[in-house]
Amino acid sequence: MSSGAMTEPTFFVLTALVDGPRHGYGIVADAAELSQGRVRLKIGSLYGALDRLVGSGLIELDREEAWQGRLRRYYRLTERGRHALDAEARRLAANARLASTRLRRQSPIEGTSG
Repeated sequence: MSSGAMTEPTFFVLTALVDGPRHGYGIVADAAELSQGRVRLKIGSLYGALDRLVGSGLIELDREEAWQGRLRRYYRLTERGRHALDAEARRLAANARLASTRLRRQSPIEGTSG
């Protein structure tokens, strides 16, 4: 993964894996919950994204389990993925601080009370 900004879906996939391994549907549910519904991953596109994240070394296959006659793959965050997520969280926090500081220095936004 490049040093540029991480996409929001990638950010929430990695965040979903911080607490431990998850399977695809678990990742989808966690990403939706963590993003307050902004990130709605589709199972079809999720596995392509997971393959890319595995290829970039940010996540890895943890295990496969049989469930209702099918294999369920669990993925976990790698140390590299943890570092990438931490760097992105810091970048976002710094951007938010910058914007908040500049907004506080300005007069109230036109059309608002306050």
